Amino acid sequence: MTTAAVTPGVVTAAGNTADLVQSVDWLAIAPPVVVAAMALVVLIADLFLPGHRKPLLGALTAAGLVAALALLVPLRAGDRSTFCLTESAAATAGTACSYTADHFALVIQALVLGGALLTALLSLDDTRKPPVGEYWFLLLSSAAGAALLPAARDLATLVIALEVASLPAFALVGIKRGDRRSSEAALKFFLSSVVATAVMLLGVSFVYASTGTLHLTEIAARLDNVPGQLDTLAKAGVALTLVGFAFKTAAAPFHFWVPDTYVGAPLPIAAYLSVVGKAVGFSGLILVTVIAFPAYADVWGPAVAVLAALTMTLGNVAALRQRADRARSAVRLLAWSSVAQAGYLLVPIAAAAYSSDEHIGSTVAYAVMYAVVNLGAFAVAALVARTSAGNRLTDYRGLYATRPLAALAMAFFLLCLAGLPPGIIGLFAKVTVFSAAVDAGLGWLAVVMAVNVVIALYYYLQWTAALFRAPEPAPARTPAADRDATTAESAGTPADPAAPTPTRHAVPAPLAAVIVLTTAGGVLLSGIPQAALRFAAVSLF
Repeated sequence: MTTAAVTPGVVTAAGNTADLVQSVDWLAIAPPVVVAAMALVVLIADLFLPGHRKPLLGALTAAGLVAALALLVPLRAGDRSTFCLTESAAATAGTACSYTADHFALVIQALVLGGALLTALLSLDDTRKPPVGEYWFLLLSSAAGAALLPAARDLATLVIALEVASLPAFALVGIKRGDRRSSEAALKFFLSSVVATAVMLLGVSFVYASTGTLHLTEIAARLDNVPGQLDTLAKAGVALTLVGFAFKTAAAPFHFWVPDTYVGAPLPIAAYLSVVGKAVGFSGLILVTVIAFPAYADVWGPAVAVLAALTMTLGNVAALRQRADRARSAVRLLAWSSVAQAGYLLVPIAAAAYSSDEHIGSTVAYAVMYAVVNLGAFAVAALVARTSAGNRLTDYRGLYATRPLAALAMAFFLLCLAGLPPGIIGLFAKVTVFSAAVDAGLGWLAVVMAVNVVIALYYYLQWTAALFRAPEPAPARTPAADRDATTAESAGTPADPAAPTPTRHAVPAPLAAVIVLTTAGGVLLSGIPQAALRFAAVSLF
């Protein structure tokens, strides 16, 4: 159902008064609105629910995200727009409208809401319980902003959606009260994000000064005819606007916040940032480059290509250093891996500047693959963290002996990230990204990517092999230790609290569901990889 609200008339350049008609399509905006409304419901319910009823808030959060995902189904035609300047514009998707539910927006919204739902499932049985009401409210608030951003079609809405997605994330990173590392990570994340946002706002103001509009399609039309005296200002605006989105994608040199933030944040939030945070950054970057700034492709194209090469190289080299030190955190290795993966995701965007925007489908397909397998890897990491609080790389050695299904799932996820069989979808995604660079004439970038893929094989395969090695032998017992054990047993106390125990802890149902769902998703995508690319290719503008 579409309703129209007529605002007071505005005076045109000719001195006539014209009505500005705002058409609101409530179904089109339903997914982010439902998530935002559920955030308010959770916040209010937290005030009245007794302590033993607080777990219901997690169920409410999951229900709200499922409802938002279901509301994407009626929008599958991808032909709805709202908040348009004129009634005629409302009938044409993407023309002077601030919100457009096209195929691109729907795919990213499905990725974002699905990632948030899996994050919620991971959080239901988190061993270190955060403040319940605040946690679920902040997660839903961030997801609402993330769902809004891919449908935004003007710079003001893009910036607002980006900040709505980011501000709750700062608090989520630092929500572990009394944890110095968590607080430090949140502060570093906040300060670096604020600087990036300030730079982006400066760029947006330059673009507005050069074109006199904030709508992406109108910016594209007016940048073709920018007066000579404003050309330098427009170029500076284009470059600075990209900074904020480059920060969200963890592109080098704006990646420095990632390792400490992922390690200091609660594990479900680290998973959320690695998938949903990246989806937000890449969708915003695609919108401003492909829709708003095609006239200045000679400015952002080389810049994105250099960022891609630098990001994948720094990420893989840093991940190699983590693998060399086996006492390092597995989450830190996943963090550097995510930086390297961001470099691969940037390649098709750079290619779009030199050929056509059809290569953007490769980024979308790769993002879907990465979201599924990376969330699965974090889910297995959450399982290991339940028995090994340090979550070190050495804790994964011999995982197959204690949890064979989890080890097989983790091996599958790592092979997908490496681009090796049986992770066919990972191999297929890398091939499509590589082809995009070659087709665009970026041979040097394709060579850099090929070298980085080989580098990444080393740490992915070593981690995979460790899963199936024999567990490290327990330290040899001395006669003194045996005497202590006998004395402790006679006193009815355990001899060595730190000693390994053969008892296996049950896997919580929500955590098991995440591992099963992501594994099934990866297997399904590996079975029909062409379908994923075809779907992504038709899901663009």
